[in-house]
Amino acid sequence: MSQSVHLLTPSNLAVPKHNTSFLSTFNRRLPVTTTTSTTAVYVFPKLSIRAASSDREPFVIVTDNGTSSLGLQPPTSQPDHALSSSIEVDAVTEAELRENGFRSTRRTKLICTIGPATSGFEQLESLAVGGMNVARINMCHGTREWHREVIQRVRKLNEEKGYAVAIMMDTEGSEIHMGDFGGASSAKAEDDEIWTFSVRAFGSTLPERTINVNYDGFAEDVKVGDELLVDGGMVRFEVVEKLGPDVKCRCTDPGLLLPRANLTFWRDGSLVRERNAMLPTISSKDWLDIDFGIAEGVDFIAVSFVKSAEVINHLKSYIAARSRDSDIAVIAKIESIDSLKNLEEIILASDGAMVARGDLGAQIPLEQVPAAQHRIVQVCRQLNKPVIVASQLLESMIEYPTPTRAEVADVSEAVRQRADALMLSGESAMGQFPEKSLAVLRSVSLRIERWWREEKHHEAMELPGVGSSFSDSISEELCISAAKMANNLGVDALFVYTKTGHMASLLSRCRPDCPIFAFTNTTSVRRRLNLQWGLIPFRVSFSDDMESNLNKTFSLLKARNLIKSGDLVIAVSDILQSIQVMNVP
Repeated sequence: MSQSVHLLTPSNLAVPKHNTSFLSTFNRRLPVTTTTSTTAVYVFPKLSIRAASSDREPFVIVTDNGTSSLGLQPPTSQPDHALSSSIEVDAVTEAELRENGFRSTRRTKLICTIGPATSGFEQLESLAVGGMNVARINMCHGTREWHREVIQRVRKLNEEKGYAVAIMMDTEGSEIHMGDFGGASSAKAEDDEIWTFSVRAFGSTLPERTINVNYDGFAEDVKVGDELLVDGGMVRFEVVEKLGPDVKCRCTDPGLLLPRANLTFWRDGSLVRERNAMLPTISSKDWLDIDFGIAEGVDFIAVSFVKSAEVINHLKSYIAARSRDSDIAVIAKIESIDSLKNLEEIILASDGAMVARGDLGAQIPLEQVPAAQHRIVQVCRQLNKPVIVASQLLESMIEYPTPTRAEVADVSEAVRQRADALMLSGESAMGQFPEKSLAVLRSVSLRIERWWREEKHHEAMELPGVGSSFSDSISEELCISAAKMANNLGVDALFVYTKTGHMASLLSRCRPDCPIFAFTNTTSVRRRLNLQWGLIPFRVSFSDDMESNLNKTFSLLKARNLIKSGDLVIAVSDILQSIQVMNVP
């Protein structure tokens, strides 16, 4: 008997149930066992597919287990009052669903970097109301105590206000960067000004136009005539003189200098990186910050300047050893030449990736950044890893209340590429208009997603198998089938019941037209799913009995006016590897 699961993705899923051509599609793929009733049964070793005899009811794929098999009739509803308080969903998402319905929900997730402009409880709540899915803390700035207070405020916001904002901690990394400005939030470098970059330790007050550099070998490595790029080229200097530990530089491209900005230097048109390559990816300070993140229970740790998969594997082992109950996901920041060279192996080892375009643009020619972004997004999608597009999305909104049209086009392109998430950096951390910046990301995302659905741009991207076992392959095929069925039948929502989040991520990878309701019984998994495209995570207790789960879910959601009788849904599960199509009773 064939074990092929390809028959789960027929091209004519929406045809009437008694159409013989529909049945013949399966006949070409797998031997058919017929019965004397009007229901045809197609048998897998562990799965059976039933084409229903009712004209109203779509066909069902069920587990071949008498006690847990999903029947042909949709489950009946239970009393609403008994279970209405035992399901958790983000308060903003709940309000959107009630007001605008399933199709209006935003699929692209939004990340805000938290800084002085947004660290207060009220500011954090405003961002949550505005659509923030993940709050990012950047360990380049602030003390651990300051970050601890931000984490506590976010957790309090979730508990008291009903949000599900996840927390991402971003490590500093050991690349060359500037120090602080002695308390000042920024400094302005003007054309032709002479600035001093020094490795000397100064007191609390820095001399005028002096910048500390964290790398002791800086003065030895640079040469007169080298070009020094600050923050990926936002400000440029030319080295004009070396005086012991001090390097005198003339500003050639004026701009705003921000504390702890990344530094790179170029010679004869090429990046000088020999000494940089010797620096460890995770510094001694980073390891202390990682201990802090583990202790505080952050949801994601983003690792800066990842050069190889070995670094990711080492960090994952460390996290597992330090906290056996930890569920922290590791995000690899792709921001160097080494990251691009080892892209596939890094993404495979990680739990997701970030396209850090600012630092990446300092290491490769600017005209190559768009192609690099597209490649990273595609590889992450193919390998079923969430991907974040970051850096300078709305840079002008640090100072101005409206973005440039070019910035809007840039955001639109990231959404059109189907990235999982977009991230604000300085715009939300220290900009003058953090809430407006978030509103721009939200409105542009919604408009481009709606345009994509209206134009019916069902993608032809090949999604290679990523499973390591036959069971994993079944899950992948079930999700591919469910997504195609959802598009062809025009269902209102996909339901997925998942303990680990894996099957929800497989559905997200398919980028279906409808939203995905992801039900999990673990708070940490629910928060992690907040990073992935199209997922609306719920926390609810469930059992191994899928019919009972469906009954319970329908009752809970109807009690909160999130669904109504007659809505068409497809339900899949990694508990029993099953799929079912039904109308809400």
